[in-house]
Amino acid sequence: MSTFKAPRGTYDLIPPASATYLAVREAIAAPLKRSGYGYIETPGFENVELFARGVGESTDIVTKEMYTLTTKGGDELALRPEGTASVLRAALEANLHKAGSLPVKLWYSGSYYRYERPQKGRYRHFSQVGAEAIGAEDPALDAELIVLAHDAYRSLGLRNFRILLNSLGDATCRPVYRAALQDFLRALDLDEDTRRRVEINPLRVLDDKREAVRAQLADAPLLRDYLCEECKAYHAEVRELITARGVAFEDDARLVRGLDYYTRTTFEFVHDGLGSQSAVGGGGRYDGLSEMIGGPALPSVGWALGVDRTVLALEAEGVELNLPAAVSVFAVPLGEEARKVLFGLVGELRTAGVATDFAYGGKGLKAAMKAANRSGARYTIVAGERDLAENVVQLKDMDSGEQSPVPLTEVVEAVRARLA
Repeated sequence: MSTFKAPRGTYDLIPPASATYLAVREAIAAPLKRSGYGYIETPGFENVELFARGVGESTDIVTKEMYTLTTKGGDELALRPEGTASVLRAALEANLHKAGSLPVKLWYSGSYYRYERPQKGRYRHFSQVGAEAIGAEDPALDAELIVLAHDAYRSLGLRNFRILLNSLGDATCRPVYRAALQDFLRALDLDEDTRRRVEINPLRVLDDKREAVRAQLADAPLLRDYLCEECKAYHAEVRELITARGVAFEDDARLVRGLDYYTRTTFEFVHDGLGSQSAVGGGGRYDGLSEMIGGPALPSVGWALGVDRTVLALEAEGVELNLPAAVSVFAVPLGEEARKVLFGLVGELRTAGVATDFAYGGKGLKAAMKAANRSGARYTIVAGERDLAENVVQLKDMDSGEQSPVPLTEVVEAVRARLA
């Protein structure tokens, strides 16, 4: 047994469970690929300042949760705690916003890192699939992304998730609300750290999960009562477009989420079967983020969905994905000559697109057939000296147990026909 273990708060993806994670990633990505989103991949670490500016210096992510390091050259780097800032940085660096018509539509998948207290559904290393639409201010774009996430979850068989929706206003109306909220919060019995947050970003206090704080927020002013006419009209159209697509949602006037860059539309996907870590994904509009990190004005919207939490949600609902077997055919040679012939045949089957494995290690027939069973293969090809003398192999149906000889030259077509 190894003396090393995965670091606390992390996990290994190991077969067969890893197949479920891959299927979830593919299901979330599928609607995006059908909607004009191109794949982007960014480094696992970025300049610390990118997240300090973009995510927000008052957020728990920046103040408490980032893994940071100093390179030999003195650069301050951080393992990426979220995807949006990195994707926008990459898009700006590559001038994608100048390459053609806007919005630039991108999707990504990868691992992210936050130093948190580990518990079920909250890890220090976690996996997300995300989508960003950069460079357009259009309620239809906000609605599109919400609908695409909804469709992805439905395609996986999830039913017991809810969509929470709110508007955080813009540069016109939010400062007025911010001042009113600060006046309210300054009168509360709050600890020193929270009082500092009131002065930097009071909306973050509304996202505080501690009961001692939440109990005092019952009468806090609501942003919806301060929205300007433009923001009201924008939010009304987002709601109308989502409703027209038959997607149900709940208005949540207290939804602010944990990142500073959100403006106007903000939303969260929650699953009540996950306990305290009920959010499985979320996102919103971030019209000022590009300017925050040194770019031009590029109104944008996006989301990130947690692969880990989506898998937990599937388990909570008892949903079992219909995953194909990793192997369709398993080859069992009996003797050295058969080993050479079947090794070549395995290559032909793989070239023809048939998932095929081989009984490696010189196993006897009994052990090799056990391996074939464990592989989940639908068919097994068995050949010994007598079979090769007749230029045939034995093709066995692992479900029915029926076995029949097939000429060596016809094996590939016979297998493909049966699998079809």
